[in-house]
Amino acid sequence: MGPHPAVAAIRLAVRRVLHDILNDHPTPDTGSHERPAPPLVLVACSGGADSMALASALAFEAPRLGIRAGGVTVDHGLQPGSDLRAEEVVLRLRELGLDPVEATAVTVGREGGPEAAARDARYAALDAAAVRHGAAAILLGHTRDDQAETVLLGLARGSGIRSLSGMAAVSGADGRYRRPFLRLDRQTARKACMVQSLPVWDDPHNADPAYTRSRLRHEGLPALEKALGKGVVEALARTAQLSRDDADALDAWAGQAEASVRDAAGLLECAKLYALPPAVRRRILRRAAIEAGAPAGSLFARHIEEVDRLITGWRGQGVINLPGKVVAQRQGGRLVIRQG
Repeated sequence: MGPHPAVAAIRLAVRRVLHDILNDHPTPDTGSHERPAPPLVLVACSGGADSMALASALAFEAPRLGIRAGGVTVDHGLQPGSDLRAEEVVLRLRELGLDPVEATAVTVGREGGPEAAARDARYAALDAAAVRHGAAAILLGHTRDDQAETVLLGLARGSGIRSLSGMAAVSGADGRYRRPFLRLDRQTARKACMVQSLPVWDDPHNADPAYTRSRLRHEGLPALEKALGKGVVEALARTAQLSRDDADALDAWAGQAEASVRDAAGLLECAKLYALPPAVRRRILRRAAIEAGAPAGSLFARHIEEVDRLITGWRGQGVINLPGKVVAQRQGGRLVIRQG
């Protein structure tokens, strides 16, 4: 008798991703008789149902493919006893057979709001862990439900098609982050934990109405499903993939067009920018602002729209201030974006 359908589904999702990782990181031929170390894949685990299901699937599938499997849990220090919780997660991961396993504590700042600050601190810690252990990839337990929430949050911010594309299945430096569960719902992961008797921890922040995503999860999405019927989550996840395909194509177009709108000195020419479709032009402006030092996470659509008006609605405006102390101004038919 085979595994429970939920367990089979999560294992299949992880197996596919591990095959992709092996293809992206082939074992090097050292030319010696010593066998090179197999690649290491880490799982980022909070102790919740999604990440525990992911950890168990990784522990099952990795040895069958000759992959080492380890785990990392991040202690954000935002709740009393969070250090003890992190130690418990480490023990659970070790019981699954993962090695190396570690807990890493972070200090969460305030920039961008509590959720964004926690996310930034978490990814910085995961990046450091990947480098420290020489990991080929880190698996993240985001599900289709998380993807739907991300799309709705992007829609509410009016952040454009890239924001509507949600989370990528592969992201980060050299494709470091992999999300095997984006096509699986949250309930499948929880059921997989239940039938395997895996203990899970429900983060109280996930039910705290002080957090935007929590309100969306417990109030917004249920209200949408009540008004529109079942299938909203699946439809939003499809929207994410379609939006990602469109955004990737527009990004590629902008990348090809950028050289044609710069003069010999590398400055952006306003007349040539004006001739481009708005979606392509604004991507070039956003990229130029980031290259000048504007933090991507703090650069919103309204900032780019203000810079765009220097091209499309020029009336002698002054300097436009952008995040990261970057300024944009029009000078002699050229657009100058630089550190202020």
